[in-house]
Amino acid sequence: MLAEIKGLNEECGVFGVWGHQDAAQLTYYGLHALQHRGQEGTGIVVSDGKTLKGVKGEGLVTEIFTADRMAELTGSAAIGHVRYATAGGGGYENVQPLLFHSQSGSLALAHNGNLINANSLKHQLEAQGSIFQTSSDSEVLAHLIRRSGFAHKNDQVKNALSMLKGAYAYLIMTENELMVALDPQGLRPLSLACLGDAYIVASETCAFDVIGAEYIRDIQPGELLIINDSGLKSEQFAVNSTKAMCMMEYVYFSRPDSNILGVNVHTARKNMGKRLAVEAPIDADVVTGVPDSSISAAIGYAEATGIPYEMGLIKNKYVGRTFIQPTQALREQGVKMKLSAVRGVVEGKRVVMVDDSIVRGTTSRRIVNLLKEAGATEVHVVISSPPIKNPCFYGIDTATKEELIASDKSVEEICKIIGADSLTFLSTEGMVAALGQTEGSNGFCLGCFTGNYPTEIYPDTLQYYYQRG
Repeated sequence: MLAEIKGLNEECGVFGVWGHQDAAQLTYYGLHALQHRGQEGTGIVVSDGKTLKGVKGEGLVTEIFTADRMAELTGSAAIGHVRYATAGGGGYENVQPLLFHSQSGSLALAHNGNLINANSLKHQLEAQGSIFQTSSDSEVLAHLIRRSGFAHKNDQVKNALSMLKGAYAYLIMTENELMVALDPQGLRPLSLACLGDAYIVASETCAFDVIGAEYIRDIQPGELLIINDSGLKSEQFAVNSTKAMCMMEYVYFSRPDSNILGVNVHTARKNMGKRLAVEAPIDADVVTGVPDSSISAAIGYAEATGIPYEMGLIKNKYVGRTFIQPTQALREQGVKMKLSAVRGVVEGKRVVMVDDSIVRGTTSRRIVNLLKEAGATEVHVVISSPPIKNPCFYGIDTATKEELIASDKSVEEICKIIGADSLTFLSTEGMVAALGQTEGSNGFCLGCFTGNYPTEIYPDTLQYYYQRG
């Protein structure tokens, strides 16, 4: 479903290049492929071996990187970032990559994720004299690196990373090397590829396909990968790491043409739809999915049940991100600006509406109403994930616990609120099994569904998430 409709957003995406004369241009195309991961701001920093230079701004990739600005970015190495503001909020100063200059050299960093101990680290660093330039949790790493007592940069970075808790996929670039780090649980996707003699790193493999890069492998939890003109060097800054990839990457966030940990996202979603067909068989005339992220699950459901799949809902591609809804009445019309029901498909039909998740329930109610206004005689809602009952602390902008409709309401109550004729959520077991996992939920973070988080959650983080707004 459209992120603008749902209020459910990923924090950001990262992309890096080392050893290519067109590094900035490749990064531009990579970020464009990752645009779904963040639409509020974007930036690129390049290295020519002597200096780091960056361009960034609030807006989309195509808006910020004009031909004139791209001409400024010369060098054979680059890192880029697309951002959706969560921790630290928006604003130009928080757009990444963050770039720092000092007498000992420059450093740029781009971060996907959220640090759950950022507040406590900031207090410690400020007490030691650090002055933060942004309100982003991502900046913490730069200060920890700067204050490390180790002589070599690699040791400085590993020491700093060992102090962080939470989800992080970091790209750290100096004048002469690119360092890539993934948190000990591997909560966020991050992969390595090659393009000729150049190395490419990206949040999703779909970005490799756009530039013709060849996938090599995933970055491992707790790994620090160092890339320079001498090649690759892999080190571990955390040992005995337990994988806990965010399940919502498969359910909603990642592009269907991406592969995560060897599993194609489209295939995973299609399998979720097939599992739904087993868990929620419904006597109906047509199956439709809420564009775009639910289409794969809807196809799987239709194939497994034999009910025809049809495009019962159409997304309007031309609703801009700056669309203003100044009154409540116009806000209520917002979903009609972004989605339309196809009367010729649903009129007089019993419809199975497949969606990936329900957050607050308001959008689901409006879509059910759209289908019924278009003449659907019944609307049965099936969700290709379990109920979201808990906030995410790792970089996904789920609402506060109080705003999550499933946190204090039963499936029957939610069904009544959204006006559906029936409502079924995929079981946790079915969701995990759809990824080919045979050893239970090991290897995935299911915190927003189960309340069981793979890391310690700090008190100040809990207070922020449960009371904000």
